[in-house]
Amino acid sequence: MKEDFLHYLWKFKKFDVLNLRTVNNEEVTIVNIGQYLELAGPDFFNAQVIIGAQKWAGNVEIHIKSSDWYIHHHEKDVGYENVILHVVWEHDVAVFRIDNSEIPVLELKKYVEKETLENYQSLMTPKSWIFCEKQLKEVDVFALQNWQERLFFERLERKSQPIFNLLEQTNQDWEAVLFCLLAKNFGLNTNGEIFYEMVQSFPFSIIRKESFEVENLEALIFGTAGLLDSDKEDAYFKDLKFRYFYLLHKYQIEKNCFKPVQFFKHRPDNFPTIRLSQLANLYHSQHNLFSKLCSLDSLKSTYELFQISASEYWLNHYLFDKESPKKKKMLSKSFIDLIVINTIIPIQFAFAKSQGKEISEDLISFLNEVTAEKNAIIDKFTSFGIQSKTAFETQSLLQLKNEYCNKSKCLECVIGAELMKK
Repeated sequence: MKEDFLHYLWKFKKFDVLNLRTVNNEEVTIVNIGQYLELAGPDFFNAQVIIGAQKWAGNVEIHIKSSDWYIHHHEKDVGYENVILHVVWEHDVAVFRIDNSEIPVLELKKYVEKETLENYQSLMTPKSWIFCEKQLKEVDVFALQNWQERLFFERLERKSQPIFNLLEQTNQDWEAVLFCLLAKNFGLNTNGEIFYEMVQSFPFSIIRKESFEVENLEALIFGTAGLLDSDKEDAYFKDLKFRYFYLLHKYQIEKNCFKPVQFFKHRPDNFPTIRLSQLANLYHSQHNLFSKLCSLDSLKSTYELFQISASEYWLNHYLFDKESPKKKKMLSKSFIDLIVINTIIPIQFAFAKSQGKEISEDLISFLNEVTAEKNAIIDKFTSFGIQSKTAFETQSLLQLKNEYCNKSKCLECVIGAELMKK
């Protein structure tokens, strides 16, 4: 038994509300359950109940046992002086306020149907992956679709917070923020954080000023990543290294040390050398990129904007000083899809929010054009009957798994609530 189950029972009145009595045998009528705050302090704020012949307005506190009141030291907290009803599963001790007046107690276990309790116990019984895995197919499709939309925007809210934090650090420069986000996503899971820290170590104004020479951009980015620290006979390497030290001197940049970028376990097309060159070429060929991304509303126009390849040197190289078969290193459609999911949609959402604009339907439509992601979490949901065709659906499921399933918030989840009804 967990308190969140009792919160669920009270919030949705999943008990016999017509025959309630306190443990002291006073009749109880619920006028208003109150507002569920999920913050410090009593659980339900500004409730209204009639106890005996007296109507009360105040807060409701919920515990498994009455004695939890003392375990949590509420008797010493003035924030609990306005509690008008103590709702518990099991009453084991009388509870008093600071002024020694007794708080009425409602023992819920007397009023909850056996079926409701069995549904809860069935839902919360440990399974191989998530609690409801065997019941997912039973969930109403309409309820699931509405829930996915809410999950999607919860995920966007979470993704937008680092964007707003970065805005403060960059003096509200959206172009600089976009550059940092793109760098992180070009680094994928392995090098993303390294790329992200790396590009924050120098002012974005340098990228603006040097964007007309792609070699200068590559020199700055490769050098900051530590990829020019060695000595090689390769002429291109030597040229970039010369340019890098020239830029350090020109802009008075202090050379920083970061964790080494990772090549291990990457396909060659994802080597940091290739991704960093592609990033440099993107900013060489596309100026005022932020305004262009904010106006994107379809996947086709996004593919056209990101028709970017690594520099000519990388046609027959993946590493400095080591030739390879000739191949043009273009950004693939699957990689651009990741940019849409992890950069374009979040920054469009954050910018619209900062402007007070509503673009929810546009974002859903945009992401519904993107093919569903493939990963272990999505594969698991598929195996339990939840199919995904678009990235909008997979992003929602990732939010569901990470923020609800992993944290056992089943009773705050629409799926859990639907299954409890059955």
